[in-house]
Amino acid sequence: MFERSKWDFGVASVTRDGLLYGLGYTPDELKKPYIAVVNSWNEYNPGHIHLKELAERVKQGIREAGGLPFEVVTTGLCDGMVLKDPRYIELPSRNLVADEVELNVEANMFDGMVLLSTCDSIVPGHLMAAARCDIPTVMVTGGYMPHCRFRGNLVGLSEVTLKVGKVLEGKYSMEDFTELNQCAHAGQGACGSMTTGNSMCCIAEALGMTMPGNATMDATDKRLGGMAYEAGLQVMRLVREGITARHFITEKSIENAIMVNIACAGSTNLLLHIPAIAHEAGIDRDWWSYFDQASHDIPLLVCIAPSDPRHYFVDFDAAGGFKAFMHNLMPKLHQDCPTINGKTIYENYKDAKVYNPEVIHSIDDPVIDDGGIAVLHGNIAPDGAIVKLAGVPTNLYHFEGKAIIFHEIDDAIAALRAGEIKPGHAIIIRYLGPKGRFGTTAFTFQKELAGTDLFDKVAIITDGRFSGGSHGLSIGYVAPEAAIRGPLAVVKDGDTIVVDMHNRSIDMVVSDEEIQERFKTVDWQLEASKFKPFLRLFAKNVTSTAKGATWDE
Repeated sequence: MFERSKWDFGVASVTRDGLLYGLGYTPDELKKPYIAVVNSWNEYNPGHIHLKELAERVKQGIREAGGLPFEVVTTGLCDGMVLKDPRYIELPSRNLVADEVELNVEANMFDGMVLLSTCDSIVPGHLMAAARCDIPTVMVTGGYMPHCRFRGNLVGLSEVTLKVGKVLEGKYSMEDFTELNQCAHAGQGACGSMTTGNSMCCIAEALGMTMPGNATMDATDKRLGGMAYEAGLQVMRLVREGITARHFITEKSIENAIMVNIACAGSTNLLLHIPAIAHEAGIDRDWWSYFDQASHDIPLLVCIAPSDPRHYFVDFDAAGGFKAFMHNLMPKLHQDCPTINGKTIYENYKDAKVYNPEVIHSIDDPVIDDGGIAVLHGNIAPDGAIVKLAGVPTNLYHFEGKAIIFHEIDDAIAALRAGEIKPGHAIIIRYLGPKGRFGTTAFTFQKELAGTDLFDKVAIITDGRFSGGSHGLSIGYVAPEAAIRGPLAVVKDGDTIVVDMHNRSIDMVVSDEEIQERFKTVDWQLEASKFKPFLRLFAKNVTSTAKGATWDE
């Protein structure tokens, strides 16, 4: 029995017990294992609005299996809701979520926990906490947002964001856009494409931390309640058997998670999140090198929006979902990795069926032979840069263009609207990395650009992030970032930039001697006084992008 909540008689134990008696609990109840139901529910995040209902089912399972559940709530930001000030999303909020879980679980000495989460930064934050706290843990992810039809066609977030640029150019009416926008977001759950939220739900299942099939379940499907109930039963089994989170989060399961992300063209943000989860589990490697290695060996089996607008998550689900995908990918995976239901991944997925091979491809008939994610290196990015290869038009596999430099997203947007960005430009947006601007996303610029005729004629290069819905020649996460004197800091307007997908390279046509000479004049500093204390604290203590942007210990 994994039991931390029971202590010998003393001031600490009697004080806690007395306070719980005051809440109506009995002495017999307090003899049971204490289980944290860590919920990220709130009323402002559509991805999490339904998690309160699921928490009740989790608690029912815990009680029936002999545990005593206590619900605690952590931060649950929706990235789409806070894009006006994107500095807080993804990395600062992710690290805060992990810290909040640690605070609640360790201070209260819970014996186990069930994590309820759905969206971009919350799922990785919860998984980081699971690895860090290393107690018996099960996760329930909240499912994908159902789709609606707009004038006969399935629509989702991708259609909305792509139309923003068209509206600004006068090529799409505001009336039509408003009607589309009212239709495209159909309620609760993660945005219905392979963006960061759904990608992370796939990773949670790949790590063995959820019930099989959880990753691709519709958020409105009542079977999700059954999974929540089962999670309550399973966490109690883990407590009784003393099985903790690091039994599942291992070096082999991390490798499986990376292969899964590559094979389904998952979010590029996972190249931050997966190394961060591994770090919390004490498994530190050059994970970007493994991503790069695996991208040459793992074919692309699932390609849905935003990489391929013909298919959405609902199509992935209908084709057999994550179970069928894992079945087809199984020959490449470590098949003996355990999962929270007591079975190996092989046992969980060996009998799964594919119902639409045009959505879930086989290894023998992949979408493309290479995986959906690529790691680039060169004199701009000695430690690497990331691109969603599945979303790059083939005409941009080799790109050569002239640099145009920006230090703020808003400045790049203003230049785009003023017609200053031209075909052949390599658009450099720098000082957006974790140390420079808290890992800010270039999503808003990218999506405005996507609505113009320039999108397949230019490159975007940044040390910040992109949305999980990244597509086009959008190269992010350049490491080292400019703020810590990475080479991106010395690129000048007009420099020739060469990007080659086949060779996995990104370079400026500038000699090594000239690069070193330019560094002598680089003196950029974060204007800390402009930002609130939480962001200043994050920037001071965060590690590099290539290490997952975790805390500097």
